[in-house]
Parts: sequence; C-alpha cells; structure tokens
Amino acid sequence: MTTRKATWTIGLVQQQNTGDRDHNLRTTVAGIREAARRGAELVLLQELHAGLYFCQTEDTAVFDQAESIPGPTSNELAALAKELGVVIVASLFERRAVGLYHNTAVVLEKDGSIAGKYRKMHIPDDPAYYEKFYFTPGDLGFNPIETSVGKLGVLVCWDQWYPEGARMMALAGADLLLYPTAIGWDMRDAEDERMRQREAWITVQRGHAVANGLPVVVCNRVGHEPDPSGVNPGLQFWGHSFVAGPQGEFLAKGGESPEVLVVEVDRGRSEQVRRIWPFLRDRRIDAYADLTKRFRD
Repeated sequence: MTTRKATWTIGLVQQQNTGDRDHNLRTTVAGIREAARRGAELVLLQELHAGLYFCQTEDTAVFDQAESIPGPTSNELAALAKELGVVIVASLFERRAVGLYHNTAVVLEKDGSIAGKYRKMHIPDDPAYYEKFYFTPGDLGFNPIETSVGKLGVLVCWDQWYPEGARMMALAGADLLLYPTAIGWDMRDAEDERMRQREAWITVQRGHAVANGLPVVVCNRVGHEPDPSGVNPGLQFWGHSFVAGPQGEFLAKGGESPEVLVVEVDRGRSEQVRRIWPFLRDRRIDAYADLTKRFRD
C-alpha cells in the first residue's frame, strides 16, 4: 500500500529571458533540474517562458513563434519530466489551427504524458500588454487538471485578478492554485505607484488563497525587456514569485533576480483551515445569480 506524502515539494523557476529561444529553454531546463535535485515533485514555470514577452507591440511576424501542443517545446519538457520523475506546468504560445492561437499552460505528468491543458481565459488589452491581438480567449473552462501530485487549478497571469476563476477551480476540487505570470512595471511610473502595483498583485493572490482555503503558487519573470518599436522604454518584470498557504501566509518568496525556489507545502492544511473558516459552507449560492451579468444597472 502506498503511503501518501504529508507535503508537496514545489519548485518555481523564475528566469530572465532573451530573444534566443534555445538559450531560454536551456535556462528553463537547468532550473527544472535544480528544483528536482532539491526534491521538487512539481515545478511551475513562468508565463511564456520560451521567449520574450512579445505583447508589448502588435506584430504579425510574432505568430511564427507559436507551436502546437504536443510540439517541440512540450515534447522536450515531457522527456525531461519523465527523466526526472516530476510534474511540470509550462506556459506556451499555442498554435491551435491556422489563424487560431492561445496562451496555454500545459501540464506534463511524471511519465512524460500530457495530463491536461488550460487556455488563458481573461485576455488583457492595455498599453504594453496587447494580448488580444495574439490570443483567443480560452474555451476549456476552469477545470483542475488531475495529476499524480493532485488536482492542479492552473490559471495564467491576467486570470490572477479575477476571484471568479480561483473560486471556480476551488469548487471543482483543486488542491492547489497555480499562476504562471509575466507582469512588470512601466518605469516611467513613480516609485510609489510601482510599489502599489506590485503589492496589489501579491495581495489579490494571497486573497485567493484565503477565500478558497488553498495554497497559491505564483511564478513571475524578471529583468528588463525593451519595447521592440522603441516607442516606450519597455517593461521591467518584477519577479517576486511566491507560494502562499491557505491562510495567505508566505511559505516562500523570491526577489527581482533569476532564482529557483523550492518549498514544502503541507497537504493537510487546507482541510484544517476549511474546518475553522468554512467559507464554502456559508456561501449564499441562492443570491449570486447577478454575478453572471456585466454590471448591475
């Protein structure tokens, strides 16, 4: 009889990217190997880890970077997952069909198989984040992906601002919430504004942990990436990847430089927390119908 581990050992690969895909993937692979060497059984990568964050401009040539799933990057990472015996959550620019592209997280099982995919549901369209030009909104819903380490509630970047996505994953039985992310500052903003933005980003995701009684795992990129058009100064990605427990407590925190985080997370803590804070029990599901409206006029 197999005894279930009392903890998850989770790794995060926070890296700085260049325009060289092979270099980026070598960095990713090295980070996964380090995490596995330090005991990680689940490794989360940052959003669009194979390249630069290309959404600062709208350029049709960028679609050449997209790939199918399975495809070259997912196949390489699948082989690594099998070699190391780890579950990998990777974020890719998916070419689904001619003219149809998604921002997709793929979960690779320990045996190298694809456990499942999540296509980013919330797509931003803001200065330096022109994602609607590239990505079709996801159509797979908010469904946790069953793996050997548990049910993973995978969401992507802009999804992190929406409590609905986190709650839907929790209601479907997710054991963990995971967010691969690419977010940073416009350095023309004042320093106090930049700090407010970063603290809001951290706080809202810790709130998802509290509201749902689940650990939250967040992996963000670091470093400066210039605006290809030269019109703007580019983005400075702030890193600060972190893992929070089901009461929002920090279990691991990164800085603003490339690093690999590895942390132990108590599997049983969510059960204990939900017994004393039974938010799911006390939800007034009879009174929430208007949540499906855009606005209550």
